[in-house]
Amino acid sequence: MYKKFQPFFLIVETPLHAGSGSELGVLDLPIQRERYTNFPKIEGSSLKGAIREAFETTQNGADIISLVFGPEDGDIYAGAIGFTDAKVLCFPVKSLRGVFAWVTCPMVLNRFIEDMHMSGQEELIDNWDLSNVTNTVSKGSQALISDKIVLEEFTFQVRESDMTTKIANALSEFVFPGDAVYAYWKEKMKKDLVILSDEDFEDFVSTSTEVITRTRISNETGTVETGALWTEEFLPQDTILYSIAMATPVRAEPSKKNELLGDTSDKEAENVIEFFKKGMPKVINIGGDQTIGKGIVRTKLLGGL
Repeated sequence: MYKKFQPFFLIVETPLHAGSGSELGVLDLPIQRERYTNFPKIEGSSLKGAIREAFETTQNGADIISLVFGPEDGDIYAGAIGFTDAKVLCFPVKSLRGVFAWVTCPMVLNRFIEDMHMSGQEELIDNWDLSNVTNTVSKGSQALISDKIVLEEFTFQVRESDMTTKIANALSEFVFPGDAVYAYWKEKMKKDLVILSDEDFEDFVSTSTEVITRTRISNETGTVETGALWTEEFLPQDTILYSIAMATPVRAEPSKKNELLGDTSDKEAENVIEFFKKGMPKVINIGGDQTIGKGIVRTKLLGGL
């Protein structure tokens, strides 16, 4: 049973392909999506593998990494940390004014509230009232033209909302590090958050991802190799997702737990979360196409600097 939780955010810095395998549809290599909403996601197993790889690259101590993430060889014991699927929180959409805006919807925000309650962070979002926020923007939005915004080729009638402004201000603090280099993005989040209906949000996350046609060129002929032409889908840069790290007591024998050993099971799970928090790199790589610069993701722990 999971005893300790740590939410964290993922900011996509370069287009990200967390693939779901080949399909017979229009796209050869689509991204992972929820079955019933079609919202993009990153499977918890994919996320755990990427984070483990980052820990192995940046941290010394293969033994403690095995205790936390589980041994790579065999099934002697299970790991002490797990991750929820990374869910989309804010999705960037081209805007007629302000270049782009982040869009979200009541379903996404309600899920986020539920997840914060599960992880013991309910005090951060208990004053969020989502009963009347559909088709609203934060105050001072750069995307607003009179009482309308234009996203892609679609025009939406919207209104400024105190609640949307409160949510935008909170997300700007949750998602972005406090470094001065992120001052621009914190301010943009405050000004350019748009809450659409669930249906309109689903349309954008379904049709506004990046689809790239890729080829493989023969070194001998200088032309496309036979059958080496395919389409690949990517989450666009500036997409914001979140996940929750969840810890159990270490499952190895007490003599092998090293510094993770605790007086109680709660304390042991807390030690696992502390190891995760201290070692989590600020930048990780998720998904395929690492060698062409795809899938670079900046991380931010909730409550971290």
